[in-house]
Amino acid sequence: MRKSLFLAMPLLMLALPGCVRTVASVVTAPVRAGAQAADWATTSQDEADRNYGRKMRKQDAREGKAAKKAEKDRRKQCREAGYDNCD
Repeated sequence: MRKSLFLAMPLLMLALPGCVRTVASVVTAPVRAGAQAADWATTSQDEADRNYGRKMRKQDAREGKAAKKAEKDRRKQCREAGYDNCD
C-alpha cells in the first residue's frame, strides 16, 4: 500500500498544478466579473472628453446651419422688399 502510494505521488504532483490553476481561476472569476461590470458602468475621463467633443461639434454644426438659413432668409426678405444691395 505504501509502495503504491509512493509511486502514485509523482503522478499526483504532476496533476496538481493544473488543478490549482483551475481553482484559482474559478475563485477569481467573480472578482473579475465585478471589475468588468464596474468598468462598463463608469465613464473614464478620456471617454467623457471624447463624448463632450462630439457633442460640441454637433452643436456647432447645428448652429452653423441655423445661421446660414437665417442669412438666406434675410437676403430673401431684403430682395422681396425691393432693396438693391442685399448682400
